[in-house]
Amino acid sequence: MSMRRDVVVGALVLLLGGPAWAGRDLFVVDLPTDPASLDPQLQWDPDSYSVYRNVFDNLLARDGAGMIVPQVATAWHYDDDTHISFTIRDGIRFQDGSALTPEDVAFSIRRITDPAFKSPQLSQFDQITAADVTGPHEVRVTTRTAYPVLLAQLTKLSIIPKALVERDSAGFNQHPVGSGPYRFVSRVQGVKVELAANPDYWRGQPPFARVEMHPVPDESTRIADVRTGRADITRILSTDNADRLRDDKQLKVLWTPSERVSMLELNALDGLTRDVRVREAIAHAVDRDTIIEALLKGYAKPVNEPLTPASFGYDPSVPAYGFDQAKARALLKEAGVAPGASVSFLTSPVFDQRIVQAVQQMLGDVGLDAKIGTVDLATYLRRRQGRPDEAGDVSYFRWSCGCQDADGTLFPLFHSTSQWAKYRNPTVDSALSAGRNTLDPVARIADYRTALAAIHADVAVVPLFQDVTMFVARKQVQFQPTANESFFLFDMGWTE
Repeated sequence: MSMRRDVVVGALVLLLGGPAWAGRDLFVVDLPTDPASLDPQLQWDPDSYSVYRNVFDNLLARDGAGMIVPQVATAWHYDDDTHISFTIRDGIRFQDGSALTPEDVAFSIRRITDPAFKSPQLSQFDQITAADVTGPHEVRVTTRTAYPVLLAQLTKLSIIPKALVERDSAGFNQHPVGSGPYRFVSRVQGVKVELAANPDYWRGQPPFARVEMHPVPDESTRIADVRTGRADITRILSTDNADRLRDDKQLKVLWTPSERVSMLELNALDGLTRDVRVREAIAHAVDRDTIIEALLKGYAKPVNEPLTPASFGYDPSVPAYGFDQAKARALLKEAGVAPGASVSFLTSPVFDQRIVQAVQQMLGDVGLDAKIGTVDLATYLRRRQGRPDEAGDVSYFRWSCGCQDADGTLFPLFHSTSQWAKYRNPTVDSALSAGRNTLDPVARIADYRTALAAIHADVAVVPLFQDVTMFVARKQVQFQPTANESFFLFDMGWTE
């Protein structure tokens, strides 16, 4: 299949008289889910991000070592604690031919920070109060207070064309136009997204002439696609599959520890889990060491908090809850929960169902009947962001902010103002607000220790492990996964 498509593309190039592509003519990616959005400010799930990040440029970026580097902005400086000025690169054009200007940058910031727009990413940017064009190549950003995570968050801010979005905001999600290395060509919902190299990309020629991204929910099917050449790369979750593929001469397994944490989010605002004793019982019912050793083959590392060592603010002193079935049963009895009482367990097919089923069994072993509710990722995200009674008593959750900072995880998941939070604690609110409002790293560490201690005492979450990012790819694919889970086609290559 792979050879046939390359021959066809090559023949067309010869017939048309054009030059052969220096890189790969057609590159095929299998995605675990269909992208929920192609508008980069409407959603931030991994598969939407994998598509639209290649269509748009961001204000800033991270290099392979994780350092913040220029992209649309070439330089920046703090005027004072709450004002930072960015120099905007000249000569960038959107894929419709229009110039990218400082007004587009300011508009992109104002749109995502507008509460009425209701971006799911709002909590990542809501410290920004203004974005103003202050010169022919300059934008000045104002924050509510000193905001130490601003630059890290702006590595995720895609720059969108003001005129086009104002003219047809709804249509923009159906036909996005950015300034990135690939332009959107077409989409067949649930089947594929087609991209083509942007011939005028300011950083140079992208490595692949055309890219197709196919949603393929079943991991074994995705792996078979890569093995047979129907696809060139896909993301995988199963460490069993990773081990089995290591000796396959046609393939390579690429992986790295990430900043993402796998956890059980516990709903402290609705259902049985409103009682802290029930939440603590769930924490003691879960044998995460067995999950890591038996199911994850030791790839993942246990964490006792919803942060990993890859993030600023991680506190290695937070203790584990510990696996203790007798204590779990005693806590449930003390809370007046009868054996066989049911709790709703929200999940999605994109998560490792072996882990979901193992947790279900572990809860059953202490007397809780966990009713698994499996929904597609878009529905899962809507419910997790919705009312407490929609979010499940327990939800299997994987979270990465892409910023490698405690603020990007703790604030959206546990601050009472966030749509993600199903938890309320004034001490946590105060500490998280303080942590994002000072540039002093020592003070911030102290604030996050306070918040993490309260979150642990309230059993608002059961942390499981530091996740790994894993891909299986054809041997010819050149790609290095990163802790922030970037999937940037421009940074890839193909070697015969």
